[in-house]
Amino acid sequence: MSTLEEHVDVEVSIDEAWDSLHRMERYPRFVDGIRDARTEDDGRAHLDVSAGGRDRELEAEVSDRLMGRVKDHVEERVMEWRTTAAPELSGSFSLQPIDEDHTRVQIRVEYDPDTVRESFGGPKGFAQASAIERLVRSDLEHFKEHVEQERR
Repeated sequence: MSTLEEHVDVEVSIDEAWDSLHRMERYPRFVDGIRDARTEDDGRAHLDVSAGGRDRELEAEVSDRLMGRVKDHVEERVMEWRTTAAPELSGSFSLQPIDEDHTRVQIRVEYDPDTVRESFGGPKGFAQASAIERLVRSDLEHFKEHVEQERR
């Protein structure tokens, strides 16, 4: 299993960033390859994905955790997800307030490189890991643009 972690600082409150992460229907606006996304019952999400020239439908279980409190203020919020069938993917979004109007968004993705290649195609080895890192970094930058524009 490989693990990838990236983060970006956004110029919105933790509440605004948290809200945006939970609007699955907006994921196609900032996640490359997602054509359609929607929240299902019982903490599930459905994603139509196009990657590596292949179309896939993925179901994922999504859950939330609030970590650490100072008075009535939550110090960190975590959205965890994992696919319910192949390809096996899991990860989390961790949101940490920097100050009242700035939030750090960190993504952690766990995946098996061979499974991802079998499911979506693409290069092998280091080239694949580099491609996934670039994609995740790009998606985080697009999320930053999206959430900051939404605020205006």
